[in-house]
Amino acid sequence: MLETLMNLVQQQAGQSVINNPAIPNSQNDNVMQTVASSIMSGLGQQAQGGGLGNLLGMVVNGGDVQQSPVTQGVQEHVEQNLMQKLGISPQIAMSVAAAIVPMVLSKLMNKASDPNDSSVDGNSTLGAAAGKQGVDWMGMAGSAMADGKLDMNDLLRVATQQGGGSGGLGGMLGGLFGGK
Repeated sequence: MLETLMNLVQQQAGQSVINNPAIPNSQNDNVMQTVASSIMSGLGQQAQGGGLGNLLGMVVNGGDVQQSPVTQGVQEHVEQNLMQKLGISPQIAMSVAAAIVPMVLSKLMNKASDPNDSSVDGNSTLGAAAGKQGVDWMGMAGSAMADGKLDMNDLLRVATQQGGGSGGLGGMLGGLFGGK
């Protein structure tokens, strides 16, 4: 997954990183690696910080990635890491994150929802973000979206159907809402 993210970041890094006079050429690889790893950890923060429903919606529907709170949260995380880890100015960090994150997430979500693209699937994307591999996220999302949309009622219904146990979506929701 990180390799796919890195490839997507490299594809989008042209004007904002490689051709950016404010970023020394010797730092291009570090910037791209930081962006890719920050997108990954930012997705994890979103999944574990209450944005799981939005993330599920993005993976299942492709959603409006540009306007998603997940994208905004990941973008802020990338900005912070560029500033803290590489000492990039806030203005440059914001421009790099704004240019790369929405495009990379859009391409990643399209790959995850495309049955003909085996490089990324929804289960691995959600598993990597949530820190729980081996869960049938897409099956749970499909049953949660019986009415064609994903909202908190759908997530709670799936959690209840699973008994709210410690595994899968039910366990994750229990953790999000202070359960065990």
